[in-house]
Amino acid sequence: MWCMTSDAGAHYCPKKTDDLCGDVCGQESSQVSGMSRVGCILRGLDVKTCIFLFAVVPMCIFGIYLHGQKISYFLRPLWEKPPKPFHVVPHYYNENVTMKNLCRLHGWGIREYPRRVYDAVLFSNELEILNLRWRELYPYITQFVLLESNSTFTGRPKPLVFKGNREQFGFVEPRLTYGTVGGRFRKGENPFVEEAYQRVALDQLLKIAGITEDDLLIMSDVDEIPSAHTLNLLRWCDNIPPILHLQLKNYLYSFEFLVDDNSWRASVHRYQSGKTRYAHYRQADDLLADAGWHCSFCFRHISDFIFKMKAYSHNDRVRFSHYLTPNRIQDVICKGADLFDMLPEEYTFKEIIGKMGPIPHSYSAVHLPAYLLENADKYKFLLPGNCLRENT
Repeated sequence: MWCMTSDAGAHYCPKKTDDLCGDVCGQESSQVSGMSRVGCILRGLDVKTCIFLFAVVPMCIFGIYLHGQKISYFLRPLWEKPPKPFHVVPHYYNENVTMKNLCRLHGWGIREYPRRVYDAVLFSNELEILNLRWRELYPYITQFVLLESNSTFTGRPKPLVFKGNREQFGFVEPRLTYGTVGGRFRKGENPFVEEAYQRVALDQLLKIAGITEDDLLIMSDVDEIPSAHTLNLLRWCDNIPPILHLQLKNYLYSFEFLVDDNSWRASVHRYQSGKTRYAHYRQADDLLADAGWHCSFCFRHISDFIFKMKAYSHNDRVRFSHYLTPNRIQDVICKGADLFDMLPEEYTFKEIIGKMGPIPHSYSAVHLPAYLLENADKYKFLLPGNCLRENT
């Protein structure tokens, strides 16, 4: 409908309309209520269009709000290419084979005496996994180096957990270099900045510990545990790569839930003064197969799960407060589901679809850390069939 003005200044409409929309055409059109205008617009829409606008569109917006992260991860193959494949080094081991032959099988020589080995970690609150790690590596470590901060990577204050429980680790005390670094507590900062700051401090602590040229340095998180025989192999063999990443079996919550064998961030370095820097990203192309275990979120207490979910660098994955409720966390653990309700972080649709849903239960406890099996009653929560956690 359109309106015209006569020579006398009067307004009129050439077409007859209903009262609601007709008023808009007159001189009083500027005074018509907002609701009348909306009603006029709606009269021009059919029922299907109204349903789409007021039902389907809001539901889509709400769905994207709830599951936008899942959609993004599912479409990852479209916007991100997979990294360059590693050169996987076959790993040979049997306890009855001599070290000389093991080194030869890997294409390496044998040394007259083993290299010194330094194990350096940033510590948060993983007391029991730290104990398993140090018990596994103890025979072959020259110096254990541990740094902890009074701040999480996300800038939250935290107690010095190791310092308060140091007496539990008396067996490593003669070979322990312990240090602390104060947090910067900068709100809103990317957590990876604080993490990098602490890793730089760990470089300085290694120098205090006395690391020298061509010593072996293990760079890994506390829950990334190289096997003892892997470490012994690398300290005895000559001509090993200057940087060697370790392929670890990837477990979640306990050794009942085997995700895959794609954990690769742990690495062993032949230390070079002025060049080697402590880091937790890809630094070389060589990857030694089947070299240990990565047990992520392997805690005894529900409270430790909640702490890590809020404290570690990926805390942005806690999108809703109910993710942190103890009953939900317990249910997720026993199902082998994802704490953050996320899709697998893979680079092909085949891999994403293949890993969707809970992790299958495994009932094998073969080739796990020796101290774990020797103290099975103490560490029952890490073994198959024991998913219940202490709610403290």
